[in-house]
Amino acid sequence: MPDIEFAFLADAADARPGQKFNVLGGGIDRIGGATFPLVQPHLALVIGLRVYSTELNREHEIKFVVLDAAGRELTAGVTNVVASGEATDRDSLVSFAVDLWSLSFPAPGDYSFRLLVDGSERKRLPLGVIARGALPVPPVGDRRFDA
Repeated sequence: MPDIEFAFLADAADARPGQKFNVLGGGIDRIGGATFPLVQPHLALVIGLRVYSTELNREHEIKFVVLDAAGRELTAGVTNVVASGEATDRDSLVSFAVDLWSLSFPAPGDYSFRLLVDGSERKRLPLGVIARGALPVPPVGDRRFDA
């Protein structure tokens, strides 16, 4: 079964299968806002799928599910990926990005992205959603935070 080599959330990504990818603001693990429900205008879910040589030229289902802390599903999506190539001893890495528009988070708390490959959970990405007042803000003129 293919495995997830890497997965992360970013502000934006350009990831085309079989090519290098570009990412802006990668590594998101928390977001915040002043009012709830919080609507996040855009996130990119970047995935690197390791496809073993024996699984080339076959369709593989990739599914993501966004859950709240109680395990309730907020949204989900499915796509199918085929890594093309000749059966050799070399595995393939297929990188791609999923654009997520207008995700709505009903309340502050812990959320997670569950990533499944061919029906089997392979990765979890935590996402903390924080009320803006809870984010640490450096005092104006505090030299500890100057670059």
